[in-house]
Amino acid sequence: MNLISLYSRAAVLLAVSAGLLASQPGVAGDWPRWRGPDLDGISKERGWKPAFSADGPKVLWKAEVGKGFASVSVADGLAYTTGNASDTDTVYALDVETGRVVWKHSYPHPLDPKYYEGGTSATPTVDGGRVYTLSKRGHMHVLDAKTGAVIWGRNVAEEIGAKMPTWGYAGSVVIDGDMAVLNVGTHGLAVDKNTGKVLWKTGAEEAGYATPVPFTHGGQKLYLIFAAKELVAVRAATGEKVWSHKWETSYDVNAAYPVICGPDRVFIASGYNTGGALLDVSGGKPKVVWQNKNIRSHFNPAILVGKHLYAIDGDVGKAQLRAVDMATGAVAWTFKDPNHGAILVSDGKLIVISERGELMVGNLSPAGFKPTSRAQVSGGKFWTVPVLANGRLYVRNAEGLVTCLDLRP
Repeated sequence: MNLISLYSRAAVLLAVSAGLLASQPGVAGDWPRWRGPDLDGISKERGWKPAFSADGPKVLWKAEVGKGFASVSVADGLAYTTGNASDTDTVYALDVETGRVVWKHSYPHPLDPKYYEGGTSATPTVDGGRVYTLSKRGHMHVLDAKTGAVIWGRNVAEEIGAKMPTWGYAGSVVIDGDMAVLNVGTHGLAVDKNTGKVLWKTGAEEAGYATPVPFTHGGQKLYLIFAAKELVAVRAATGEKVWSHKWETSYDVNAAYPVICGPDRVFIASGYNTGGALLDVSGGKPKVVWQNKNIRSHFNPAILVGKHLYAIDGDVGKAQLRAVDMATGAVAWTFKDPNHGAILVSDGKLIVISERGELMVGNLSPAGFKPTSRAQVSGGKFWTVPVLANGRLYVRNAEGLVTCLDLRP
């Protein structure tokens, strides 16, 4: 083969490669845990398709997983979630292409429908080829991510004698090296991820409902634990309390994940007309920068982008979407349509699923929100955060119907 032929062949191969790359999202990736890879509710997806007709995006598949509000985690071609049917909790691994059940792991567990549908709450965490789950009553399971084989399982709450909160444990498992950190007990619990052995515990009082938040401050590695009646910072290595801030909510429902707003700022919010507060934690004791009722996060946390917090504000049946100035707490805009739905941010867009299953996508801006695409994509109640991973959007209703929508260009 002569030199000109080699150049020609190389040019063709480059052209084909370029075409293939152009047909894929600019940047795509997995979503292996609650709030995503960076624990901030922001997807790094680029080049996905935000525009769709009134009929909605193409539905790739649907899967029934049982009642619950656990979100979806995505890793290595599988989507993981949990649900409850016939007083049985089940962990599912679904093929992202077809929705086929690759494996499932079930165990007896009551539905616990206290004033709502009941079912599972915590989102599975995928790390190092394993899936980590926590049930509402404290059962922790560690499963092989590819096969579902049980590595170990035990009720970690019962082992430390912890009192179960009214609506059960809802925080997802956070993996830190060989340690699994849980919002179980007074101010959290850490167990060995390989065996379940308790590494540290902080008491047996009722827990809050939020996932622990890793936070490095002043050279210390901490965890922010949104407990039943306060926000607490504990040392990652020992669970020792470093500081706390009193935060009391009706029925002790501190459920929304605290949001780190800089090296010395933390935002917390709760529902039941409690509101939110920005805390300055630069000193040894948190100080309130501002506190008001402009963000009342009942379940799902705010998302910080730039200088604004974007969040669902309000309680069940009377909620709205808002943008709030992080520095001052002032409302930038209010959008009433979604009621008590959930939001996700990606590539300069705000993705909203309304409480009744309407999908809305629009530009993310502190100036206002105007959906550029909207469609009814499913029915039922939607309190669960949607997930965008590798061009696929996963939405899940309370009855346990997971719908996978195609947003690939």
